[in-house]
Amino acid sequence: MADIIHLLPDSVANQIAAGEVVQRPSSVVKELLENSIDAGATNIELWLTDAGKTSIQVVDNGKGMSETDARLSFERHATSKILKADDLFNLSTMGFRGEALASIAAVAQVELRTRTQNDETGVCIVVEGARCIDQFPVQCGVGANFVVRNLFYNVPARRRFLKSNATEFNNIMQEFERVALINPHVSFKLYKDDLLICELRGGSFKQRIVGLFGNALDKQLLPISVDTDIVRIDGFVASPQSAKHKGLKQFLFVNGRYMRHPYFNKAILSAYERLIPQDKQVSFFVEFTVSPSQIDVNIHPTKTEIKFEDDHAIWQMLLMATRDTLAKYNAVPSMDFEGFEEVAIPSFSPDGTKAEPAFSANRRYNPFDAIGKIPDYRLPDDFSSYDFANSTKRDKQLPPQSNNEISSNFMGQPSLDTVPQRDETTVRNNYIQYGARYIVTPVKSGLMIIDYVRAHRRILYDKFMSDIQSGETLSQTLLFPVLIELSHGAAAILESFLERLNTIGFDITSVGGNTYSVSAVPSAAADVDFNAIIMKLVDDYDKQGLTEIDLYHNLALSVSRSNSLRENHKMESSEMTSIVDRLFACQMPNIGPDGKRIISILTNEMVTKEF
Repeated sequence: MADIIHLLPDSVANQIAAGEVVQRPSSVVKELLENSIDAGATNIELWLTDAGKTSIQVVDNGKGMSETDARLSFERHATSKILKADDLFNLSTMGFRGEALASIAAVAQVELRTRTQNDETGVCIVVEGARCIDQFPVQCGVGANFVVRNLFYNVPARRRFLKSNATEFNNIMQEFERVALINPHVSFKLYKDDLLICELRGGSFKQRIVGLFGNALDKQLLPISVDTDIVRIDGFVASPQSAKHKGLKQFLFVNGRYMRHPYFNKAILSAYERLIPQDKQVSFFVEFTVSPSQIDVNIHPTKTEIKFEDDHAIWQMLLMATRDTLAKYNAVPSMDFEGFEEVAIPSFSPDGTKAEPAFSANRRYNPFDAIGKIPDYRLPDDFSSYDFANSTKRDKQLPPQSNNEISSNFMGQPSLDTVPQRDETTVRNNYIQYGARYIVTPVKSGLMIIDYVRAHRRILYDKFMSDIQSGETLSQTLLFPVLIELSHGAAAILESFLERLNTIGFDITSVGGNTYSVSAVPSAAADVDFNAIIMKLVDDYDKQGLTEIDLYHNLALSVSRSNSLRENHKMESSEMTSIVDRLFACQMPNIGPDGKRIISILTNEMVTKEF
């Protein structure tokens, strides 16, 4: 039998290895920025073209490399960070595997210009597809200048899987934020398509947080600090008042390295139990300093998964430190037992005369007198012939969702030895307002129950979408423009669909940096928190990559939810009539724009079966 096992060519082996390290442009940015930090740089510039797809350039003022080191740095497993296996458990640098530059060079065209302090001239090395094609002396400053062009040029299948520029840039911003946050002493500049969009000066950790995420976060941050023999914990947690559903900034670092650690995340959030709603969370920025021998970072090529030798003890310390911070800054509600207001409790007097409680009853009341006095309800002519059997088709753009909020068994069996109690049901003309959010009316097939909250959302949604599609969206100018301050990543995402928003009634303009001025909004959104709506659109666009139709759908859905009627809204007969009439004028009155049921039928057979 012929031999079938053979060694792969270096070019193929390098591309396989690159698949673990270089997944998208943000992976290249992460590795190059970390190399600059390891080189002792105090000034770093990041230049991007087409969100890194065309070009990524990182310029630093670190110690640079000699000609020999520069050439050797592109070889697999070539590194200056470690010498022996024991060094893996005593790491003081970001990199150590010796795979990053070799992996990048395997799938891109790379040019490196570098010089050390002791050399008069630097060296330029050009590598394509893991092959060095040129090397020559060059005049350059001390440090390193990496240019990575045409990522995945030789792996077209990988390049086709890259997302839109907005999505890829947001991924780059996440890596940029992680490196910049934990190195506040380093100055950073970020250029996007030759435009400076972010400049961070060296300073404190808190200054760096505010510089990246805006001044609005400044007043929400509470310092956390604890120092023990096992670990030192420093950083900031947000106040309970800042809790929200989305847009959170949650960062954990260990020894200057960003890490993902759900176990420690839970420790911080556990301290907020009973302080914030269960469906909300808070932002936090926490750094752990431990002995390098107590952690293992050599788990995955991305080096974001960290194992701790005594993570349970650290969990307890982190929980207690967070609770201590919340208590110290009065974030935990407390009772004032020394207040001036006292509860008036009457004293007991054994000699006092107490009156017997009065009792009154209507002895002439007969519960059977009401039988036969219920009005005769008739179905209004405008929807008496509505075909409910064929009205359950859902919009193909909406995700089908099951809804069990309205049970088909509405009628309970009363006990024979108890007097039936009349519930608070309002009967007016042909409609009954029942419970917190329902309208009940008889139809030919039984009783129709309408969730009027969802019905009103459907009405408002259809009206807003109709205005958008017809180009008749009315705009309302604000008395005073409102400023919205975004993070760098969120600002980049907003820019990608800002023009679409301005064509449907918004007037949003950039006033510099990541701040935008809102001068006008669609009339339908005039009375809602459009700041929150815009932030939700940014978040949805980031996670889902919204098309134009999806963008308008999400906007209309947010506006309709904010403006719709609320539960326990008391309605007159005319208002109930208007809701029902406008609902059945919609294309899909049976299903809401979020895919939830609006109408349920309690059939005649169901009613008969109960008796």
